[in-house]
Amino acid sequence: MNDPQAPPDALDSFAALLTDEGRALLEEVHGTAPADELAVATRLRRTHPPALVSAALAQARLRQRAEAKFGAEDARRMFFTPHGVEQSTRASVAAYRAARMKELGVTCLADLCCGIGGDAIALARQGIRVLAVDRDPVTAAAARANARALGLDELIEVREADVKDVDVSAYDAVFADPARRGRGGRIFDPEAYSPPLSWAVATARTVPHAAVKIAPGIPHEAVPAQAEAEWISDGGDVKEAVLWFGTEPATVRATLLPGPRTLRGRGLPDPAVRLVGRYLYEPDGAVVRAHLVAEVAEELDGGLIDPTIAYVTADELRPTPYATAYEITDHLPFHVKRLKALLREREVGTLTVKKRGSAVEPEELRRKVLPRPHGRAAVTVFLTRVAGAPAMLLGHPVP
Repeated sequence: MNDPQAPPDALDSFAALLTDEGRALLEEVHGTAPADELAVATRLRRTHPPALVSAALAQARLRQRAEAKFGAEDARRMFFTPHGVEQSTRASVAAYRAARMKELGVTCLADLCCGIGGDAIALARQGIRVLAVDRDPVTAAAARANARALGLDELIEVREADVKDVDVSAYDAVFADPARRGRGGRIFDPEAYSPPLSWAVATARTVPHAAVKIAPGIPHEAVPAQAEAEWISDGGDVKEAVLWFGTEPATVRATLLPGPRTLRGRGLPDPAVRLVGRYLYEPDGAVVRAHLVAEVAEELDGGLIDPTIAYVTADELRPTPYATAYEITDHLPFHVKRLKALLREREVGTLTVKKRGSAVEPEELRRKVLPRPHGRAAVTVFLTRVAGAPAMLLGHPVP
């Protein structure tokens, strides 16, 4: 992940945080609530340079945001950029990928577009020596500071450079994380990544093993034939997709964290469409992105409710880590007034709205059918299509 180029004075502001005064200030502002920032800043500017106080408070905010990805203990010691917090790999995902590298026998790796060093940290914790490269001076400085803060600087060398100028021939493996955001937001064309996907793939093929991080929504036809494609979710949320080289070409996998639990593609045809049964299964997002719904349907002895909708239905309950099961109580044509009356009749106070293949916005529907929640019952409603027709499926999660 190449960070956008930071303004020239940003490096000076960051360097000031690494001084004894800066580190002491970071400790003092740790945990400052947003409502208290103005008062804290006013007080500290009496004894510290205003620019340093502002930088410390900004860094404290970034550390608070980073706790969700890195955990409180690491986040408190690490250094971040705004882009780095947003785009860095979640620690659990980075740890899983680093473990795969270790299993492949990797001992030294070039981390290209390393960002603030999240992946380099996970790799070093597996005992892998890492060359971490980023072209932005502030980002490279943050990665270097993070390696030192976590006691991993003997395993992580950070280099400020354009990744295209780096010779990776001496390394067992490459990990590349091209930037997938520009000034206009997310970039969907892989050749518009920075650097382009074609460059990352060509570089990956020069070493024994490699992983290239890509957007989860990449078209399957854009996956190179020589690559293994893996979609990864954490806690049910799809986090990323990775192209692996030097593993199993043309293999498709969906990996769910924590676990890990991995579902491998077997090239099955699309499942048959059948009537809605007693149970509805919602496949994990990584399974859907990897186009492995057929593998889940076969495991459940189920079928689809519609040829274009990734919901699996079955008459029997079978446990699976790759989908969440719901027991269906009602199958109705979509009708707002009928749904509202039904919820009132059953004294529903908690309504969860899920949708696939419906243009209705869940929050808007919830306001219409449950304007003043007061009942004790809880219901999940699926807005979807059944055999091409708009439908509502009501039920509840299976414990």
